[in-house]
Amino acid sequence: MKVKDIISVIEEFAPLSIQEGWDNSGLCVGSPDDEVNGVLVALDCTPELIDEAVACGADMIVTHHPLIFSGLKRISPDTQTGLAVMKAVKAGISIYAAHTNADKVIAGVSGAMAARIGLTDVEILQKDGDGTGLGVVGNLPEPISAGDAVTLLRGRFNLKAMRTSRPLDGMITRVAMCGGSGGSLIAEARKAGAQLYVSGDISYHHFFTESGFMLVDIGHYESEIGIVDILFSLIKKNFPTFAVRITQNINSNPIYYF
Repeated sequence: MKVKDIISVIEEFAPLSIQEGWDNSGLCVGSPDDEVNGVLVALDCTPELIDEAVACGADMIVTHHPLIFSGLKRISPDTQTGLAVMKAVKAGISIYAAHTNADKVIAGVSGAMAARIGLTDVEILQKDGDGTGLGVVGNLPEPISAGDAVTLLRGRFNLKAMRTSRPLDGMITRVAMCGGSGGSLIAEARKAGAQLYVSGDISYHHFFTESGFMLVDIGHYESEIGIVDILFSLIKKNFPTFAVRITQNINSNPIYYF
């Protein structure tokens, strides 16, 4: 098995060509022709994840967030990125990220969020015109109150905390969702007829919502973690006898709640 074989499967699901222009999805460490005997899947590529890959014998890592977002002026163990790069190169580990390309397919990050709360008639929220785009919007099986929506989200996403705007007085039937930082899609959510928009990294002033509309910020990590299972299942389905595993140190969330 070669790295390019794993990449081919991932990019058939989420083509690299659809990533956002600022993004750095794809292979950031290693060569497509490198031999690979095992893959470790995670949300974030950290030095600790490299150590885990070495320990379990994985010579390729697949994550959602890219290890390298922009150009590096130096590679040094003094930074998390530099240390991870040095460890990966020393161990001969290839690193691949499916980031905004996995955000923009309906079966990707936001689609996984919709599936968790049972949305139906799910479609892309901000369409690119080619069947892909950011966020999703869909309908709940039955109307629920704002309180019930909060309870639903807390249970389905295993949340310790969440931030919400003023709870809606009426019933919620239509929900928009976007994994990661979704503040830019708030207007799209309202335009799509959603009474509730669920995302992460929502800024303070956005919580001054208009009547009939409610925001819930469940956290960046919490909204995206479902992609790990998707990437794992994708590789396992195509290579059923291949050694692929999800990180055992799965909580790479850099945010702590007290």
